[in-house]
Amino acid sequence: MTSRLRELIQQLGEAIHESVIESEQIAGVVQDIRKYGFDVLLMLEATIGLNELAAKEAEDAAAAAAHTEEADPSDPFTPNDLHFLRSLRISVEGEEEGASDSDTE
Repeated sequence: MTSRLRELIQQLGEAIHESVIESEQIAGVVQDIRKYGFDVLLMLEATIGLNELAAKEAEDAAAAAAHTEEADPSDPFTPNDLHFLRSLRISVEGEEEGASDSDTE
C-alpha cells in the first residue's frame, strides 16, 4: 500500500469522524439522553475494505464517477452501495433475495 493510499484512507476516517461530530441529528439524540441524566460516550468502529480493481475496471469506475449526473435518480443505491449493505447483512427492499455481488458488478 502506497503512502498516498494510506493518506487517503486516513482522510476518509477523518471525514467520517467529522460527519458524526457535526451531525445535528446525533447531537439532538445525545441531548435527549442527557435530559434523562446520562452522559453519552459514543464509540464507532469503521472498517474500510479495499479491493484492487483491474485497470479497465478502474477506468470504468473513474468514468462513472465523472458522470454521476447521468445516474438513474430513481435508483438510490449504486452497485457499490448494495455490496456494502450486503456485507453488513442489510437487505434492500426491492432487491432480489440471494443476489450475489456479481449481480451488481
